[in-house]
Amino acid sequence: MIFSLFHRNKSQTTVRSIYGAIVTQARLPSFYRGYGVPDTPTGRFEMIVLHLTLLLRYFRGEEETRVLGQGIFDVFCSDMDDNLREMGTGDLSVPKKMRKMAEAFYGRAEIYERALAAGDDAPLAAALARYILERDGSPPAEARRLASYVRMAVGQLSSMSIARALHGGLIFPDPEVISGPI
Repeated sequence: MIFSLFHRNKSQTTVRSIYGAIVTQARLPSFYRGYGVPDTPTGRFEMIVLHLTLLLRYFRGEEETRVLGQGIFDVFCSDMDDNLREMGTGDLSVPKKMRKMAEAFYGRAEIYERALAAGDDAPLAAALARYILERDGSPPAEARRLASYVRMAVGQLSSMSIARALHGGLIFPDPEVISGPI
């Protein structure tokens, strides 16, 4: 019995560490200065959702990583709940807002997955422009740049060993290496 407590504690540390890496990446100033992501609570939420979606896509292959992915999603939900409360959202409104956030997450995840499955970056850039950059119509150069970043992140995650990700080695690409708006 005591060994299961140690295992659970180690797993929780791993989950929190990986979620922390997602949040750290999502908050890099490069996205807000060079990619046109609005530096607002909504813009930050969308960037966390994007990175969480990419990681969960990477983790969906094996049972152990799916369980870990669920733990990371649970920490995300807890973090969003805490953030709503810190921003002054009343106790009665939090569940409604959390439901909307969960719907947004699942909707974005499905849209990003379909866009990534497409052969070219146009659908991905359009989705990123709409949800992250809050722009409809023809995707701006910043959305195309963000699509290139996402493709690079998918490639980097797929080539990374699960063991490395689990032991604090989760690394996303440096957004600065993607050339500016084209």
